[in-house]
Amino acid sequence: MTELAQAWEELVATARRTVSDGLVVGTSGNVSVRVGEAVLVTPSGVPYDRLGPRDLVAVDLDGRQHTGTLAPTSELPMHLAVYRHTGARAVVHTHAVHATAVSTLVTELPPVHYMTAALGGLVRVAPYATYGTDELAENMLVALAGRSGCLLQNHGTVTYGSTLTAAYDRTAQLEWMCRLWLTAHSVPGRTPSLLTDEQLREVGERLSGYGQQPGAE
Repeated sequence: MTELAQAWEELVATARRTVSDGLVVGTSGNVSVRVGEAVLVTPSGVPYDRLGPRDLVAVDLDGRQHTGTLAPTSELPMHLAVYRHTGARAVVHTHAVHATAVSTLVTELPPVHYMTAALGGLVRVAPYATYGTDELAENMLVALAGRSGCLLQNHGTVTYGSTLTAAYDRTAQLEWMCRLWLTAHSVPGRTPSLLTDEQLREVGERLSGYGQQPGAE
C-alpha cells in the first residue's frame, strides 16, 4: 500500500468515527491529513460509509486538486489555513452538539477542567462567518493562536495534531469539556468553580511529560 493510500484509509476510518461517536450527523463534518505537500480531504456531500480506496481526494497547499474526481470538502479553506500557519499534520472539524451549543453562549470555554491545558489554554470561540469562506478561516486562525483547538460560533469545532489520532482525541476531549461545563452550568443556583491561570500552567507543565517518554524506566 502506498503512503497516500494508507493515509486515505486512516482518514476514512477517522471520518466514520466522528459519525459513530455522535460528533457529526450525516456529512456535516470533515477530516484532512497532510502527506508531504499533499493534503488528503474528505469529499463534499458524500456519506463516509460510502467512501472507498478509489475515492481518494488530494489537493496541494494552494487548494489545487491533483488526485480524485470528487470535489473536496467546502471547508477546504479552513483546513489549508491550519496547515499553512501551524505544524499540523491532521485536522478534524465537527458539528458536535455540546461544543456547538457552548459556541452560542460564550466567547471562550470556561476552564472547568484541567484538560483545558491539553489544548494550549482557554479554548476561544471564533466569531461567526459563513461556512467555506476565507473569513471563517481567518477568524479560526485568530482563535487558534497558541492553541490546538477552538470553537466556531454557531458552527462547531476545529482541532489539529501531529496525527489523525491526536487531532481526533482533541476533538473528543473538547466536546466532553463542553458537555461538562453545560451540565455544571445548568444547576440552578450554583456556579461552577473554575481553574486559575496558575493551576492551568501547572497542569500544562505536567502534561508535557505525560505518558511513555523515551528512555523512561
